[in-house]
Amino acid sequence: MTTRPLIVALDFPSSHEIKPFLEQFEGESLFVKVGMELFYKEGFHAISYLKKNGHKIFLDLKLHDIPNTVKSAMRNLASLDVDIVNVHAAGGKQMMVAALEGLDQGTIAGKKRPKCIAVTQLTSTSEQMLKSELLIDQPLDTVVRHYAKLASDSGLDGVVCSTWEVEQILAACGSGFLTVTPGIRMLNDNKDDQVRVATPEEARKRGSWGIVVGRPITKALNPLEAYHIVCEQWEGK
Repeated sequence: MTTRPLIVALDFPSSHEIKPFLEQFEGESLFVKVGMELFYKEGFHAISYLKKNGHKIFLDLKLHDIPNTVKSAMRNLASLDVDIVNVHAAGGKQMMVAALEGLDQGTIAGKKRPKCIAVTQLTSTSEQMLKSELLIDQPLDTVVRHYAKLASDSGLDGVVCSTWEVEQILAACGSGFLTVTPGIRMLNDNKDDQVRVATPEEARKRGSWGIVVGRPITKALNPLEAYHIVCEQWEGK
């Protein structure tokens, strides 16, 4: 799999917006994220289109249900031959183990199973929200580290976390544990609905394995130019 990928979030409502966007990247093999908005509208067709055009795919559906349901869902998702899938770590160890079992069962013979990572806490979650709405009294970084360790102990390949939690997660789970960090913004960008944000350069310096970048690229006046600027920061050029 791509070393230290820059994953472009295709947070579009349908394939009608994807095609003209990707046409601007002709000749580029991208690593893209397909989330709920697009997948629930276009389903498997979106995945087929992206694969046919040579792009790697992080299918970001954040499964969170009883273990047997997650296992069955992952068995079906594995057949899509995407590169990364994910669950919510809050579903617990038994659910995460079941997710891996489903992936193993559904992976096409001769293919590698998709990497499976767990969401620790959304980058839109603040310390205040954790305590007042979710009724979790532990500090946010403690909760994230615990969820990451739970995912590691379950056999998952890594987690989704904020840039600011990467170092403590790697210390707890080992340097080979994948840390995928969304909430990436350029220095002067609007944070939108994100709370725990960071620049590509900060993510690189703190050891993120991969970053997910959406609006700074997809909403840019020149997405291709914006993509290359993010790449330069991410790669340290």
